[in-house]
Parts: sequence; C-alpha cells; structure tokens
Amino acid sequence: MPIYTITTAAGTLDSATKADLAAEVTRIHSDVNHVPSTYVNVVFNELAPDNVYTDAKPTRPLIINGWVRSGHPDEETSRLVTEIAHAATQVTGIPPERVLVVIGNSPARFAIEGGRVLPEPGQEQAWLLEGA
Repeated sequence: MPIYTITTAAGTLDSATKADLAAEVTRIHSDVNHVPSTYVNVVFNELAPDNVYTDAKPTRPLIINGWVRSGHPDEETSRLVTEIAHAATQVTGIPPERVLVVIGNSPARFAIEGGRVLPEPGQEQAWLLEGA
C-alpha cells in the first residue's frame, strides 16, 4: 500500500545499503502505521550525478518521498518522517542536512493495488478477507 521512492545520484548507495535502508523504512512504516510489512513498497531511483541539484549546484542528497493513505493521525506521520530521516542517516552515513523526507497522502479510494481500491486505515484486515 504505501510506497517510498528513494532518489539519489547514481553510485551513492551500494546494494547492501539499499537493502538495509529498505528494511528500515519497511520496519518503521509497519510499526508506526500498524500494518503488515508486506504492505510496504520501497523503490530506488538513481539519477545521473549531473541530474541532482540543491541550491543550483550538483549534489548527492538522499530524497525520500512516501505516499500513505489519508487518515493517519498527524503525530504518527510526524513520527514516521522523523524516524525514517534518522534511520536514513544511520544506515547510509549521509549527514542529516542532506536527507529530505516528505510524506504525501491522499484518500485510500484514490489508489488501487492488486486490482482493488485500497481500504481506509484500520480496515486492512476486512479488506484482506474480502480479497481471499
């Protein structure tokens, strides 16, 4: 259900670091939003180094964009971005000032997975049973 797109300049993260970061993002999201880890999708997007700029200069930031269903309490979303940003720094060694985490949301009915409209937060178990 949720999807995290992690964008970096090519060559910034090796395969093991990507796997560790994906595991941490998955663990944190599952813990904070109370959903099974099987719901969490993490995608890495690597751009040519001359395609990533901050302050009009080529740079190597770590940009994490997450999408979640609307309806999660604001304090949980704040906890989510804080924990993911901290984990990103710990796992990658990229300093906090180069890590950007943004969580966007929209109603569950604006997304489809597995051919079905997503359930509202808290309705996941009923949604799973309906699809079985």
